[in-house]
Amino acid sequence: LSTPLILAALGGMFSERSGVISIALEGKMLAGAFTAAAVTYAADTKLHMGNASPWVGLLAAILAGLFIAAIYAVACIRFKADQVVSGAAINILMLGIPGFLSGAFFLSSGSTPQLPKEHLIPLTPIVIAFAMVFVSWYVMYRTPFGLRLRAVGEKPEAADAAGVSVTQTRYWGVLLAGALAGIGGAYLSIGQSSLFTRNMTAGRGFIALAALIFGKWRPVQTML
Repeated sequence: LSTPLILAALGGMFSERSGVISIALEGKMLAGAFTAAAVTYAADTKLHMGNASPWVGLLAAILAGLFIAAIYAVACIRFKADQVVSGAAINILMLGIPGFLSGAFFLSSGSTPQLPKEHLIPLTPIVIAFAMVFVSWYVMYRTPFGLRLRAVGEKPEAADAAGVSVTQTRYWGVLLAGALAGIGGAYLSIGQSSLFTRNMTAGRGFIALAALIFGKWRPVQTML
């Protein structure tokens, strides 16, 4: 049950450490959850990809999370929009858009079609979630990228004076948040469940954000 929370919270950590608030985690998870279920169903029924279908769905969920994150990044970083308002807008949009698309594609705005049990993703995301805790710790505290990310979030003027691109580093932080939140959303719809339902995340993005804050924006503490 903690798998999607850990993935979303770790993604939020990269974004927040770069100086961009992770209010939109809920929307990114919803995008990943819907896309994973819809693409997995299409890959199974239309393309007859069989057991490869959930992996295609997982990849699509990552791309969906990246797409939503890119919109958020452009709004907040390029156009200097209010981060809280922009994140809230994305969350509200993603409460409605999946239902709208589900009604258009599957003639049901409440949920996507049921997936066969054999076409659900295995336990891999659980392994990914706990492995990412230690990968994230290493990246954040033992790599030049992590140092730049923390510098940009804490002292952007000093980072800029040292030749670090504040804008580019923040884009990377927000995009990482989108990818990881997309995986977390995918696990909800094609791992724990076998379809997407409206508002499937039910506040998990905000729970992940709360865990991140209580964990003081550090990977291991956030996981715990």
